[in-house]
Amino acid sequence: MSDNPWMRGTDDKPVFPEIDTSTPHAARLWNYWMGGKDNFAADRAAGDAVAAAYPDIVTMAKVSRQFLIRAVSFLAGEAGVTQFLDIGAGLPTMQNTHEVAQRIAPQSRVVYVDNDPLVLVHARALLDNTTPEGVTAYVDADYNQPDSIIADARNVLDLTKPVAVMFMGVLGYVAKLDDVRNIVARTLAAVPSGSYLVLWDGTATGEAVVEGGEKLAEAGAVPYYLRSPDELGQCFEGLEIQSPGVVQITHWRPDTDEVQPIDAYGAVARKP
Repeated sequence: MSDNPWMRGTDDKPVFPEIDTSTPHAARLWNYWMGGKDNFAADRAAGDAVAAAYPDIVTMAKVSRQFLIRAVSFLAGEAGVTQFLDIGAGLPTMQNTHEVAQRIAPQSRVVYVDNDPLVLVHARALLDNTTPEGVTAYVDADYNQPDSIIADARNVLDLTKPVAVMFMGVLGYVAKLDDVRNIVARTLAAVPSGSYLVLWDGTATGEAVVEGGEKLAEAGAVPYYLRSPDELGQCFEGLEIQSPGVVQITHWRPDTDEVQPIDAYGAVARKP
């Protein structure tokens, strides 16, 4: 049973009946791999099955958060961006987008997007501004509906000024690459020149990660479609990819010289 009072019920059932605890869910799986407690038995069973085939999934979960921290720090600092649209944000954890951005640029406005009821509960409870000047909001929407996301985001973000659009490890749940590219393109079309795209996903760059993906599907979770780094690179077409390019996320402006390889690639790119 979860230790989180927002989820606590009896027999490992949440107090919100619309939350299905019997099927593994992406946000809760990542929470489990990151060492969180906001997950259920089905999530833990699926997470263990994936980790048995691909132990580095636990590492991937942790280094993906470190990539987010570095990317948002660059955007809020060097790039001067103060508006963030974090799509498919998942469950709140340590060093969320608004915390990183508002620490560097206190006036930052951050909109989180997700369509999972459990994520919504946590967002409302935990995603508070960290500065008086900042704004933190949540949009209940699906990344397959960019127009709806943008319509709601306009209530918080000034879309005449640059926005950092973020897809952090979520578009692997979209089956077709053309659909992924369409989601990204339609979202970026709504933001002005000077905006940025931050995107990463797991990649089919090793036998173990592919087997881990197969175990995920076998466990009843939504399948995760691993792509090649070149395929992910297509999401950045027409944009100015920032140094060091589309690379393993551990190699994107690392804070240390000791960088480990990981089956996940991403980049940060500017809309010209």
